[in-house]
Amino acid sequence: MAPDQSDGAFVMRVHRVRTEFVVAACDAELLGREVPVGDAGRTVKISADFYGERHVSKEELLWALKRATIANLLGARTLALAEEGGFIDPGGAGDLGGIPHAEIFALLG
Repeated sequence: MAPDQSDGAFVMRVHRVRTEFVVAACDAELLGREVPVGDAGRTVKISADFYGERHVSKEELLWALKRATIANLLGARTLALAEEGGFIDPGGAGDLGGIPHAEIFALLG
């Protein structure tokens, strides 16, 4: 069964960097968690500064992903929705500290 994708289950922030439309989104409950990265005992904080604090519906997140030139996605629900929307292939994600993670880049040319 797919993770619950009910409204408000996601947080998202759009960053505009020059011509890039960067969508950062994660499962809402991940905000503020520290996750291990690498083997040197380092951690990274899942920050509202990057992923935002605004809860969005799955429709709004899919709308933003359709327009994104870059996307940074974190969490089982967020990745399940991206897969459902055709943005990532099944099994096409990695993980960050044991949490499903994917980055998407649109190559225009």
